[in-house]
Amino acid sequence: MPRILIFANGLVPDLEKARALVKPDDVLICADGGARHALALGLTPHLAIGDMDSATKDEMRELKKANVPIELYPRDKNETDMELALQRALERNPSSIIVIGALGGRLDQTLGNIALLSDSRLSVLDPRLDDGVEEVFFCRGRSKVEGRSGDLVSLIPWRGNVEGIRTEGLKWPLRAETLHPEKTRGISNEMIGDVAAIQIESGLLLVIHRRQE
Repeated sequence: MPRILIFANGLVPDLEKARALVKPDDVLICADGGARHALALGLTPHLAIGDMDSATKDEMRELKKANVPIELYPRDKNETDMELALQRALERNPSSIIVIGALGGRLDQTLGNIALLSDSRLSVLDPRLDDGVEEVFFCRGRSKVEGRSGDLVSLIPWRGNVEGIRTEGLKWPLRAETLHPEKTRGISNEMIGDVAAIQIESGLLLVIHRRQE
């Protein structure tokens, strides 16, 4: 099963850090203007999808020159280009999904991209939004954060209370505790080593890992 990388049309703060996320055998899908990130990295996508209103004429020319399949949709549609890309990714039965360029820029798009990861169909794939600097994902039972000492880790309850939270490898541990969505207790914890572990009993927990320079 392939690992799929989706390039979205958000910000990529450091191209070289984003490049480190790419593996040679990844399947690359570009959601509309996300093609610019793949092309900037010298990569040839396996598919471009969306209404392509954010892709420039030069980018479209490059995609066509490289014989990249382009799945074109009308601008008036119910899904974002990112949602369409995720649907195509799921059809390929991937081992995992990473989305680059899904953070930053428009807040509505960023929140929408995060919400897409809450789809129960994605639960076994551990999908992550990652730009090389910051990664975002949901913990549904057990999760692991890989980084280094001093990295910031924020835990945010999604849709309601998250109960029975236990953490290891964080400066301020939680021991079978509850986080509430209207409280900010889980914000800005710190890793004390290269790995942090998170376990929950119920709920859906948004994890935001910001790597330090």
